[in-house]
Parts: sequence; C-alpha cells; structure tokens
Amino acid sequence: MESTRIRVASFAFVIALLLSGASAGSISIYWGQNGNEATLADTCSTGNFAFVMISFLTAFGNGQTTVLNLAGHCDPSSGGCKSLSTDINSCQSSGVKVLLSLGGASGSYSIVSADDAQNVATYLWNNYLGGQSDNRPLGDAVLDGIDFDIEATTEHWDDLAKALSALSTSSKKVYLSAAPQCPYPDSHLGTALQTGLFDSVWIQFYNNGQCEYANGDASNLVNSWNQWTTSVTTVETQGFFLGLPASSAAAGSGFIPAATLISDVLPQIKTSSKYGGLMLWNKYYDEQTGYSTAIKGSV
Repeated sequence: MESTRIRVASFAFVIALLLSGASAGSISIYWGQNGNEATLADTCSTGNFAFVMISFLTAFGNGQTTVLNLAGHCDPSSGGCKSLSTDINSCQSSGVKVLLSLGGASGSYSIVSADDAQNVATYLWNNYLGGQSDNRPLGDAVLDGIDFDIEATTEHWDDLAKALSALSTSSKKVYLSAAPQCPYPDSHLGTALQTGLFDSVWIQFYNNGQCEYANGDASNLVNSWNQWTTSVTTVETQGFFLGLPASSAAAGSGFIPAATLISDVLPQIKTSSKYGGLMLWNKYYDEQTGYSTAIKGSV
C-alpha cells in the first residue's frame, strides 16, 4: 500500500512538472522610444526578454519617404543608427529575436493598395531584413522580423503580412508579430490577423477600459483574453501574449502591480494552451520599476 502511494505521488509530481513547463512563457518588450533607457545590447543582456521590438518606423507607404524614429538613441538620417548593428548581433547571439516595429500611436503611415503593400515589403526586406541596400538604417545586421503596432488606417495590412511572409526562406524565416488593442476584433488589424500568418500576438490590455484589469477586477481582461485566444490562429502554438504597461506612468490605465499579476491574473490566463507570455511597454518604464525582473520567474 505504501509503495502504491509513493508511485501515485511520484506520478502526480511528474504531471505537475509537465503542466508547469507547458504553461511557461517569455517576455517581449518595446525599445527605442526613450533616449534615457538602456542600450539595445544591455536590454538583451538582462536575460529577461525573448523578443525586443525596435520602435518605431513611423512613416511609410503611399509613396512617402520612410522615417525611423528612435527618440534620443540615434539619428537615422545622418547614418547614426548603423552602429546598432553590433547591438542587434549581440542580442541575436544570446537568443533574443529583434524585430522592427511599424506604426505606433503617432506618425504618418498607410498602405493604399496591394501593390503598395508589396513595395513596402520589398523596402523592409532590402533595408532591415535579408535583402541588400546601400543605405541600411541599422547597418548590416539582419533583423528577425516585423512587428505590426498599427493604430491608424484599416486596409491592406493583410496584404503586407502576406507579402512579408512570402519572403521567408528555408534558411531565414521572417517572424511576424502584432500588437492589437484588446477590444475584439481590433479595428485596424482585424483582417490581417485573420490571415493566420502572425507568429505572435501581443494584445494591449491597457488604455482600453472595457477589457483591462481595473479596481481589483480581472474579469473583463480574462473574458477578452479568452475571446482572442479562441478566435484568432497564430503560427506559433503558444502565440498570445498579455500586453501590459511596465509602470503606472507608462499608460493612462491598465497597470497591474507585479504581485497582483502573479497571484490573480496569470493563473487565470495561463490555463490557455495558446499562452505565450507577456509583452511590456516599454524598456524605459521597466527600468524604473524592475517589473520584468519581478515577474520573470512566474511568467
């Protein structure tokens, strides 16, 4: 009888370990919008992040001149951001995927046709991904993919996703991610996300009162999370990330204290087989609070 109890306990322990591993996630973070934050290389060397999104390419499409805005980090127009190539290579050598984020809350960007989407994809390929250009803004480093943080216009983002996905090769995949707002479906990226071409989706559960954590209540957040994870298909099995501000100052609403996130919110969303981890906005605010370090062991 005693040996039977030991075998049952051992079996339960193994199952618990397997379930724990299945729900383990990673952290992605946006970098580039505050010149007072750590360098890109130092961001990756923390070991806290699996993805870093360089933000933002704020102007592109519709025949306009592209603009890369990295706040106070460097000046792309003078070639001052090419030195980031060394940082990007350092990040990638430590296993961190580095993506270029398109759009943001402000800027001048739009895709006006399928042909325009193809032109933008070609530009991104030649200047940031695996193609060739005489004037690559970030130097010779080859980024891992493209992030869609689209908060303006609604059309042809699906065409851009298709055009970028078609550029993947057997030796170098073009990784695609998106950062929709938590109300489902997203008013800008809804059609694009239905293509099923995005590897990861980091949903912004902030600045959206109807689907964020508020006043000790996670029900709106959890309901929205469940709707997203049952309505959208991602390339990666564990492709959905809970997007949060890294401090109360990083967004108008939606911040969740680390202890509350760990004790109340994560246990409810990690039950999904599609759970991939957390996305944080942004590196500067994370440095002020130590948020990623506080939550890493529980993600």
